[in-house]
Amino acid sequence: MRTELVIVASAERSPRIISSGGLSGRLTGPDTVHMIGTAATPLGGDEMRIRVEVGKGASLAVHSVAATLALPSAATTESHSWWSFHVEDGGRLLFDPEPMIVAADARHHSRTDVRFSDSGAIHIRERIQIGRAGERAGSWYGTVFSDVDCGEGRVRPHLRHRVELGVGTSGHDVISAPMAMSSTIRFPDDRTAEAGRSWVRMPLAAGGSLSTATGSRIDTLALPT
Repeated sequence: MRTELVIVASAERSPRIISSGGLSGRLTGPDTVHMIGTAATPLGGDEMRIRVEVGKGASLAVHSVAATLALPSAATTESHSWWSFHVEDGGRLLFDPEPMIVAADARHHSRTDVRFSDSGAIHIRERIQIGRAGERAGSWYGTVFSDVDCGEGRVRPHLRHRVELGVGTSGHDVISAPMAMSSTIRFPDDRTAEAGRSWVRMPLAAGGSLSTATGSRIDTLALPT
């Protein structure tokens, strides 16, 4: 299945939602959209493409009504998702869906592209859990490319980030490897670096921060403020 979802926010009207495939969106507030699954996806072989655009001076909050479950199909264990975020001058975006759970022996690949104005604000959180109760065979591969639009055609690299979780990934071991992660990109954020036992908040050279927490279960992660 190929799923496409486009959410466009404007300061002059309610967000516009265009969808096809296994994911849709519902307007649940003046500037709030909840993503809703309309079919079982992603299964092995599925592709999901989600684009979120926030226009000049607009505000948008995007959530989901339930966790996303990645499962293998009879033909393949691999599925893919592409996430694209674009925030224009003075725009504000909060993206905070429920976690993705990579179940059975599924292998999910995620790519996130972010481009935002240096006069805008973003808060983008991603949460991943490998396996349902008693499962430890899945894997997740996530890559993030984030850039700051400084105007007049000038773009400043903001973040290049890759994380792998689960069986078969680099650095995995069966004894102590993390099976859950929460990762948040914020801009602006001028706080200094801080770390706990299983989390870290890192300032980024181009402004803002990246916070990451890892552990065995998503519901037990100690998260930075």
